[in-house]
Amino acid sequence: MQGLRAVAVLLVLVYHLDSSYLTGGYVGVDVFFVISGFLITSLLLREVRSSGRVSISRFYIRRVRRILPAATLVLTATAAAALLLLPSTRLEQTALELASSAAYIENFVLAGQTVDYLAAEEAPSPVQHFWSLAVEEQFYLVWPLLFVGWAALRSRIRARRAAAVLGGAVAAVVAASLVCSVLLTSSDPTAAYFLPWTRMWELAAGGLLALALSRWSVPGPLRDPLGWAGLAAVAVAAVAYDGHTAFPGYAAALPVLGAAAVIAAGEGRSRYSAGRLLSTRPARLVGDLSYALYLWHWPVVVITLGVLNVPELSPAQAAAVAALSLALAWATKIVLEDPVRVRGLLATGRSAAAFALSGVLVVAGAAWGIQLHVQQVRSTEFDPQVHLGPQALDVADEPDALTAPPYPSVLTAEDDLPDLYGDGCQSSETDTEPSPCVYGAEDADTTVALVGDSHAAHWSPALQEVAEERGWELHTFTKSSCAFTATLLVRPGEEEPYTQCREWTGNVLERLRDLGPDIVFTSSRAQAAPYGIDDEEKAREAVAEGMSELWRKLDAMGVTVVALRDTPTARSRIVECIDLHAPDTDACVRERDRALGGGDPQVIAAEESGVDARVVDLSDRFCLDDVCPAVIGNVLVYRDSHHITATYSRLLSEDLAERVEAAL
Repeated sequence: MQGLRAVAVLLVLVYHLDSSYLTGGYVGVDVFFVISGFLITSLLLREVRSSGRVSISRFYIRRVRRILPAATLVLTATAAAALLLLPSTRLEQTALELASSAAYIENFVLAGQTVDYLAAEEAPSPVQHFWSLAVEEQFYLVWPLLFVGWAALRSRIRARRAAAVLGGAVAAVVAASLVCSVLLTSSDPTAAYFLPWTRMWELAAGGLLALALSRWSVPGPLRDPLGWAGLAAVAVAAVAYDGHTAFPGYAAALPVLGAAAVIAAGEGRSRYSAGRLLSTRPARLVGDLSYALYLWHWPVVVITLGVLNVPELSPAQAAAVAALSLALAWATKIVLEDPVRVRGLLATGRSAAAFALSGVLVVAGAAWGIQLHVQQVRSTEFDPQVHLGPQALDVADEPDALTAPPYPSVLTAEDDLPDLYGDGCQSSETDTEPSPCVYGAEDADTTVALVGDSHAAHWSPALQEVAEERGWELHTFTKSSCAFTATLLVRPGEEEPYTQCREWTGNVLERLRDLGPDIVFTSSRAQAAPYGIDDEEKAREAVAEGMSELWRKLDAMGVTVVALRDTPTARSRIVECIDLHAPDTDACVRERDRALGGGDPQVIAAEESGVDARVVDLSDRFCLDDVCPAVIGNVLVYRDSHHITATYSRLLSEDLAERVEAAL
């Protein structure tokens, strides 16, 4: 059994170190579920048959002794390491998940937040893996009660009939949970991954196997092939499955049945059996460390990624993380797990309950301490004497130097959005009808419109300021990932044509025809991708051709077109980079050539459209001679890798007004 535990934990470890090696390594968790269900059910069976009853108190004392000491240690250590090493942007979610992990409800928290575990969300919590322990403990809240009922039934009817009733009940749990898993995986795969009623059948399958092996055994000649077949099934799932596999659902049956086959085969008959391989000393050693290794490896992976501010580990980094995880697991076993087991600590209900409560309080206290730090960081207020933004480019020797806590704070930058988002005016990717907002002066003599994707939207704070100052009436028409072009586009990461964008653009043109604005401001992400064209240069030309087509239609309406050149891009996880390196943010700058990319299709369109379109370029308000910093005048320029903060946009209003006036 320890050897199979070793297989399970190594699958998960390799998957989390680099999923490209084992794209389905997450099935190791399913192997753990089968093992746990088998062992717990075997224990309950023996207790009923030896004493005629099940002691619920003894059952949970054993669970506390086995699970809580190491779990509490890892959660507490992770809380301290997160506070010291992780960027503040990660701490609020970490605090929540620390508390939910200590209470063994982490799976419900993740399901409620629609976290895609297989996709390994961009900023995962270092205790996210506690979801599987939560599923097990929720299962064990009800599983012993089944055996309490069976023990009572055995005293009233014949043992064989009572055993048949128990077997039928366990089989019914397996069937009902499996059906639930299949149905929910097809309708809500994220919830299906985490919820106990979709996973219960995997633990119950181990229990059903324990019931079967308590009455029958696998014939000798079948043991060796059965063991190898089971191990092969687990291996196939680990290699063939990936993040796109509909999981758990039907797909979970392969690793579950494989694990059950290995357990049923036992050690086998020959020296070359799978069971003998899994009984070797190295396999048993890793199996002995499997629980502690599972607990430690994920926090080490996540915190290392956070400290290095990288999306994935290099081979050398992965090897170092694996070594550290093994070392921590070994120390935990020697210093904590073995003494608790060998010396009989936490052997009474009172001591076990006291330890369980203390553990929850300690971790909750650590989470509360993290939350206090988060609130302190969040409380940064805007000071016009300190937070100069682009003005610092004119008055400061080092405008990119961080001399005060930046605004917006690293914890609020992501939410520093233009007003039009909160006002419900940013059309979603599925919308085909525009939902414009109107800002600026009432009864204005000049009407202007802003049209484009989210990169147009992030200019709206600056344009709102200009509209208020100049007495303009500003209408906004923006849609996610939808550049203002007649060219058929594809959304980032998608392959299907973005037909909703084309339809929305046509409807916007009709609105503009009715509105009759004096000026249309437009902007879009320079990397907008046309459908069916992979070559970057040809793609830009195709997008520009579609822009020219629309601009000519606007020109025919008597509308002046002003294209706002796309803003430079930042490095990925830019806010975390600033938080990690502040006050020295040199590591977070991006080279000017890379930040500005290969060119903006709007510039091409202005040259080739045949209309008097004006291009306004404020790149010099984002970049110095050769780099584009992430902080200027103590203001965060970016809220992510390619959107600027509403604050920086607003502070650009004076520059924008001057450039537009000059262009017109």
